[in-house]
Amino acid sequence: MKKLRFIKPSNGAHWVGDGFPVRNIFSYDDIAHEISPFLLLDYAGPREFPPTQKKLGVGEHPHRGFETVSIIYSGEVSHRDSSGGGGTIGPGEVQWMTAASGLVHEEFHGPNYAKTGGPFEMVQLWVNLPASQKMREPRYQAITAGQIPEAPLPEGAGRVRVIAGSFDGAKGPADTFTPMQVWDVRLEAGKTTRLTLTPGHTATFLVLTGEVRVLGPNGGMEQVREAELAVFETEGSTLQIEASTASKILILSGEPLNEPIVGYGPFVMNTEQEIRQAFRDYQSGRMGRLKD
Repeated sequence: MKKLRFIKPSNGAHWVGDGFPVRNIFSYDDIAHEISPFLLLDYAGPREFPPTQKKLGVGEHPHRGFETVSIIYSGEVSHRDSSGGGGTIGPGEVQWMTAASGLVHEEFHGPNYAKTGGPFEMVQLWVNLPASQKMREPRYQAITAGQIPEAPLPEGAGRVRVIAGSFDGAKGPADTFTPMQVWDVRLEAGKTTRLTLTPGHTATFLVLTGEVRVLGPNGGMEQVREAELAVFETEGSTLQIEASTASKILILSGEPLNEPIVGYGPFVMNTEQEIRQAFRDYQSGRMGRLKD
């Protein structure tokens, strides 16, 4: 049985542009080594936006050395980048962008959603790339809701949508560079579920809504609440979760890279020299530009 190492609250709330009110749950400055290959997680919403003619979001900005994964629970997000990737995703859909050697992109509320307004909720996750892949060509994966398989949990405990990795024979559509599991999980109130993960891999989950209980480091049960991250030991393979209420959680597990992490702003590399080079390449236009 995997034991809890610690529960991490968010680092506080801020706006990304004028369209994404986020709580930063973790970043490469705090616990990235403990939960490698995952670097950062921002939880946007839940929030109601009124109808508007404005283009709300965040404009052109660069990335290098990792992947951004946007998971939409409600609302819409439109993306385009300098490598030619782009599109609009809605509830249950995912954008998996590999920045790798570098690109610039923008993210705004989808035009149809902006016109109608309504609830908005999303997660953006940053996934580290191994050193051997950080300077590969960028790419973009648009994953529709219909592409994401769903599997029931035993005894009516809930369901799992498999974005990356596999669960109970269902394989997620995301193509990843290292082994990992990214599962969108819904749990029924009062139910206990046991999930099998790979021994030696990191394991963590974010509670988006509801409350759950897990086995603590001293053998007792500990409560994990909304916008809190539970981080587990790498030893063991079984993750046991008791749902105190109906809950929505995002489970992340992966093979740790065990490589240096040097990040500054929108770039995450292995050395300070590589970070300085990333800034030079961006400023000289080598990461491209978005066309009007």
